[in-house]
Amino acid sequence: MNHESFSDFLRLLKEKCDITEVIGSYIKLERRGYNYWACCPFHHEKTPSFSINAADRYYHCFGCGASGDVITFVKEYENVDFAQAVQILASRVGLEVPAYDEKAAEEAAAKKKKRDRLSALMRDAARFYLNNLYAGRAQEHLAYLEERGIAPSTAKKFGLGASLDYRALPSYLLAQGYTPEECIESGACGRLEDGKLFDAEGGRLIIPIINNMDEVIAFGGRILKKSNRNKYVNTRETLLFNKSKSLYNINLVKKEKRAGGLPFLIMLEGYMDVISLYQAGFRNVVASMGTSLTKEQVRLAKRYSETVLISYDGDAAGQSANLRGLKLLEKEGVKIRVVPLPEGLDPDDVVRKQGADGYRRCLDAAMPLIDFRILSAERKFDLTRTEERREFIKEALPILREAESASEREELIGRVAEVSGISRESILRDLDRVPSKEAEEPPPAKTEVADGVKKAARFVLAACLLSKPYATDCDLAAYDFPDEAHRKIAEYIIEGRKRGMLRPSGIFDVMPPEGELSEVLNLDFGDNLDGAAAEKYFRDSLGVLMKASLEAKNAEALRRYAEAKTDEERRELLLLIGKYSKLLNTNKRKN
Repeated sequence: MNHESFSDFLRLLKEKCDITEVIGSYIKLERRGYNYWACCPFHHEKTPSFSINAADRYYHCFGCGASGDVITFVKEYENVDFAQAVQILASRVGLEVPAYDEKAAEEAAAKKKKRDRLSALMRDAARFYLNNLYAGRAQEHLAYLEERGIAPSTAKKFGLGASLDYRALPSYLLAQGYTPEECIESGACGRLEDGKLFDAEGGRLIIPIINNMDEVIAFGGRILKKSNRNKYVNTRETLLFNKSKSLYNINLVKKEKRAGGLPFLIMLEGYMDVISLYQAGFRNVVASMGTSLTKEQVRLAKRYSETVLISYDGDAAGQSANLRGLKLLEKEGVKIRVVPLPEGLDPDDVVRKQGADGYRRCLDAAMPLIDFRILSAERKFDLTRTEERREFIKEALPILREAESASEREELIGRVAEVSGISRESILRDLDRVPSKEAEEPPPAKTEVADGVKKAARFVLAACLLSKPYATDCDLAAYDFPDEAHRKIAEYIIEGRKRGMLRPSGIFDVMPPEGELSEVLNLDFGDNLDGAAAEKYFRDSLGVLMKASLEAKNAEALRRYAEAKTDEERRELLLLIGKYSKLLNTNKRKN
């Protein structure tokens, strides 16, 4: 299938998939006038700023700038790639997805075939491990689960299994018809120097890692005896598995959300914490699998809840290290609270020693990140010793500086003063000497002229893209747009008008929804683009664009004049400079 045919298919798919119906199946919508509104699923907010333009088939959030068509929404909400989003929507309306073109078809088919084979291999490997656990030869694995208090029903819920040696899995997979290369590409097996395959998780308790599409994408392996080897080993990154984009137990969390919603997510560090807490009745648990949180993991978590409770181990040093990555949550608009645990205990320890009620008390004590950072600093030092007390104050001062309000800062200063025995007045004097972030990182200087041109370009492009009556006769080809994104939008509008098919939603096929496109779409709010005032501002903006274009051309002509080598070249450039000057004066009188 060629490019035009595939584009036709995408247009048909978008027409059949009503954007309000699709988005409404994920989030609650409210109709206001011609548009539908909701609280944005991509950032935390209390007042709805997420709008769906049903007529033009696109959405835009006036809070965070998220924009796109129905395919973009499914891609972002389900955390899948473009091809998977298209497949989800096509299945929804009973369409078969065609290949893009002959070459792309071969590449897409090959990639899909490989992915499907690897997915099937990992599923078969998971079943192999599961059967091992209950085949009468995994007493050591079962004893470990019993020691950890994991019931057989829970082990089956998570698909836990056993690797008994290094040879059985490769032999089994080869017997199922998988090639040695597929065994290695899946990450389930490795290869020795002599060419023989071995089980990459040999001899370990096996924990399948399942994505939000219910595919086994990797394994975590837990060693059973004390050893110099790593306690846990994950499958290496493969076509299926990218650790930074995955959260353990997201598959069961997705089912919980669909069953009745989640008030919050509990973010843990490891597999056994998740399994233990799930068994104790805490079903809204995921794990970052021992790594610092990544932006992709944060965005994946936000799909399921806007509030995340961080519940890492109670070891002070470990918590301090993990806290460094938690600001990602705040930057992504997630409301975070940190769960304080008894010193030296992890969530699994708390549940086993104090029961579900004990862990629930820890959740009830969850506190804002800044409060927990103070607590974490406090736990690092012996405050009965003068030197360590001073170190604690030194570490606490920059944290106090980050308080968002005077009342929050005053409360935290009181806490620091209470535990350290240092007076509030002394802490305040020291705090005044701590440089603010603004002082350390001065904001870049603004260029008012450039900003004015950019604002004018955004308004003109928004009015033309959304086909406002006063903008329909505007010839965008007559204007220069310094910003590359603005040029792309202008080109899209010009081409769309030529074909008589200018639809705002189509812009997402040619450029990403963030950045300047988001700024342009932000103007489609309230009456920003409607009425006499908007029409006047549009004409004024055209004048700003024309002036900027003429000034740029005049400056270039002056530069060339200064470098000219012949009298004839200088005469031609003087005529050009005179022309631009005259046009600038005319433009000035009009505006």
